[in-house]
Order: sequence, then C-alpha cells, then structure tokens
Amino acid sequence: MQTWLKIGTVGLVTATLAFAASNALAETKGPVTDDLGVVEIPKDAPIVIGGYWVISGPDTALGVDSKRGVEIAFDDIGAKIAGHAIQFQVEDDGCNAEGGQTAGTKLSTLPNVVAVLGPACSSAATTAAPILWKQGIVDIGTATTAPSLTAADRKPDYFGYLRTIYSDADQGHNDAEYFYKVLKCTTLATIHDGSPYASQLAKAAANHFKELGGTVVAEEAITPTDVDMHPVLTGIATKKPCVLYFPIFVAAAAQIVRQVPEVPGLKDAKVYGGSSLAAPGLLEAAGDAAKGFRITNVDISPAVMGKAYPDFVEKYKKKYGEGPINSFHAHAYDAAVILSKAINAVAKTDAATGTTYIGRKALRDALFATKGYDGISGPINCDEHGECGAFNFAVYEFTSGDPATFKLGENPKKIYPQ
Repeated sequence: MQTWLKIGTVGLVTATLAFAASNALAETKGPVTDDLGVVEIPKDAPIVIGGYWVISGPDTALGVDSKRGVEIAFDDIGAKIAGHAIQFQVEDDGCNAEGGQTAGTKLSTLPNVVAVLGPACSSAATTAAPILWKQGIVDIGTATTAPSLTAADRKPDYFGYLRTIYSDADQGHNDAEYFYKVLKCTTLATIHDGSPYASQLAKAAANHFKELGGTVVAEEAITPTDVDMHPVLTGIATKKPCVLYFPIFVAAAAQIVRQVPEVPGLKDAKVYGGSSLAAPGLLEAAGDAAKGFRITNVDISPAVMGKAYPDFVEKYKKKYGEGPINSFHAHAYDAAVILSKAINAVAKTDAATGTTYIGRKALRDALFATKGYDGISGPINCDEHGECGAFNFAVYEFTSGDPATFKLGENPKKIYPQ
C-alpha cells in the first residue's frame, strides 16, 4: 500500500498554562481533589455522557454515522461505565458554528455531565469546545479534522479537546501527493466554502502541491447555500486546471458535480471531492451526475482497519438495518471506548455509599495519556495536543447515481491504492 509522510506537530503545552484559566473550579468531594472539579454520581444514578453531531439536514449521514458508532461501543461495554448505567444525551449541531455554540451551551449546563463525544464538523467544534472546557468538560472529536483544533499553537480554550480522527494536515498532504505524483497533474484549482474543514483542507493541499512543484491556478470560495456554480466554474475553466478539488459539504458539492459537465472548459479536468461526501445524501442531491465522481478519503477497507472492524460492521448492520453511511463510525466507536477506559481508570467509588467521584482534570489527563490502544479505526496514540488518530489515504469512486445503491466499498468503490 502506498504510504506518504504524516505531518506532525511540534512544541509543548505546559500544564500550568493549560489549566490556569480553570483553577477556580478546583474542589474536593469524597476521596477526590481535582483542580478542575469533581463529578459526583450517587449510587444507582446514571453516568451522563454528552454528544453533539449533525443529525439533520443534507449532511445528516456524517453525524448519524458517528452517533451510531458510539452507540455500538456502549453496547459492547455493557451500557455501563464505572458501575453506572450510561445516560447518553445528544444534541444536533447542524454542522455549523451557531449550532455548535447552542449544543455546547446545552451540554455544558447538563447536570453532572462527565464528558462529551463529537462532533463530526470542525465548525461546530470550534465554538463548542471552548464552552465545554470553560466548565472543565473534556470533548473528544470523532470526525473533526481541521488542523487548527489540535495545532501546537492552539489557544488554551481548546486544551480540553482531543480527537480520534486524523488532521487534515495529513489529508491535504496526501491529496497533493496523489494529484501530483499519481495523476501526474501540475495544475490545481480548489474551491472551499469558508468552513474550518474545507478552507484548511483546501489550503493544506494547495500548499503542498506547490511544494511539489505544481501550480495552483485558482483558490476560490463559495458559500454552503450557493446554487448557481456556473460563474465560479467558468472562471476556473479559463485557468485550465488538471485537477478541480472541492472538499466541501453535500449541498454545494452536489451543485458543482451537476454543473461541471455544463462548463466546456472543464471537460478534461479531473474532479475530486473530500471525505465528507462519502454519504448517500450526495447521490440523492447529484443523481446520475455523481457516477464516476471521485473523493479522497480515509481508507476504511477491512484490510487497513483494526482487526475487530469486520465484527463491528456486522453489529452495525444488525442494529440499524444497513451498513455504515459515512466514513467515521470507527473513529467514533474508538472515542467512546477510550473515554470509558479513562473514566474507569480515574473514578473512585465509596464502598460504603456507592457514590462515584470523577476528577475532571484527572479524566482529561488520562485521555491525553492514551497510548497503544488497538482501535477498530487503527492504533490510537494521543499526543500532548490531542491528536490521537492515524491516517491511511484512499480514493473512492461513485459507481452509480442511484441512492439505493449506496454502499461503502461498492458505491463508492475504493480505486486507490489497489
């Protein structure tokens, strides 16, 4: 399998800086003293885990797939953590900053919420993670790939955020390698929609493409609600790019997929989208125009996933009556598992009363110390900036525009690497 260099982050974040803003939350409850506060769970009371994903609108598959991954993980651990039944409270973030702010606010005020899983969209995490961390609540992203979220220079507001998904610093690097070295293209045009995911991924790919010796002939921006793409596509066509790359979301991407064939100057361009488009919604919106459309993606073929992945897929099918509907279910499953392990490691239960105590800083530290976990998405090894997931590059092609034929591995089908 083709492997390219993973871009790492450098630099250290001191514990003093990381927690200085939250020292006012320090407290002692029962046997636990913690700088960020202590969650107290009475005997027979549930342990509250929050979640937030996009579970409505055109990008529903992206969030629902992650939520399902967490639900299966909870099934596998017996629906209990630290001896308490799990109460899973999920909010819809709409895959945007406003929705993330609303979801983060709701979850941060949920009584005794121990930790939060999600989201799928970087724009939602950008606003929600600081709200949660202000209350000492750790947040594990499941499909949020914007490099800024785990950058070495990220603000202290994000020191409670980590993720089991990879960074788009890796995705963009590998996308550029593929465009330049495999497709043998020397000219690239990109389109983003202003979201942290799309803008940072397109920029990462463009920057490395130039480092390789290629020329970026256009870097255009649209809005997620744009319908008529002809003006931007016509402008790009005059630059004659070998590759047209738009790692954006379903609604706008479908419009581009439909309209590219109507622009004569792009008839020879190689057209690629991003991983957020590995969803039945793309076929519902683009129809027959989606046939032959390609996306760069994380490789989710069983050969490169963790050894337990095939069993997980069977559980998914049995529980939901269909196979996975996006690419990030495995990362969400792993997020739930490492959270349960970390809680079990730091929780202390009073033998006399049955009350469980969980220190928030202790939980954060345990999660960031996760190393060597053999996840179903692959190995999970967290660094000091919250980057935990590995990345395997692949290209998928849609073989039909019929939404009823959507099936990861078949439609879209993996075409690279073979």
